[in-house]
Amino acid sequence: MTRSKSGLLALVAVLSSVVGSCLQAQVPPGTTYQENIHYTVIENAPVTTGGTVTVVEAFSYMCPHCGTFEPYITSWLGRKPANAEFKRIPVVFGRDSWELYAKAYVTAEMMGVADKAHAALMDKIWKEKQVMKSMDELANFYAGFGVEAGQFLATSSSFAVDAKMRKDQQYVQNAGVRGTPSLIVGHKYLVAGNDAVPNYDVMLDVVNFLIAKDTAEQAAAAPANKAPDSGTTGGTATER
Repeated sequence: MTRSKSGLLALVAVLSSVVGSCLQAQVPPGTTYQENIHYTVIENAPVTTGGTVTVVEAFSYMCPHCGTFEPYITSWLGRKPANAEFKRIPVVFGRDSWELYAKAYVTAEMMGVADKAHAALMDKIWKEKQVMKSMDELANFYAGFGVEAGQFLATSSSFAVDAKMRKDQQYVQNAGVRGTPSLIVGHKYLVAGNDAVPNYDVMLDVVNFLIAKDTAEQAAAAPANKAPDSGTTGGTATER
């Protein structure tokens, strides 16, 4: 084995060990993933700190692939690293039907029922083949999860929902999302299906790899506590 390959494998081992036992679905030993092959780096991404790694699923209820992906992401959520924070953003791509469902999701998110209703809505569309074509129908659907339909409708047309929609669409556009489902890790890595990421198991392995990578990068960048200077008395170490 060459020194460069040995060093690369050592780096992978270090990244994988950062999250320890929390990373139950680790990539296979010796596996690594490469920028611009398995994932892309998002330009002008914000610097993340604090040890938490946000994973965003860019999806649409109108995307059949997202319906297929749902059990995979649900399974992953049960074993994700403890420091990974998951959220969803519904994308629009300029399509009216996608925008309807995106607005319904954001409304449900603001009313606290988006996660509770998510799998049921996917099943209604892709297993029961029942597509709702108006916000009234969607309001009645979400009423089954503890919200009042009239309040749902009023919220869906609010400035707050509109602002959140615009902010979310700007976020996925800046991330370079071109298809669904896509996953954004740490606000700076984009993972999408391609020849090198041929299935959802590999996609989630890449996500786990990037969570470990981002965790290690955050730890390396964190300010260290400086010991008190010799001869000083009392006080605490200062941070730099």
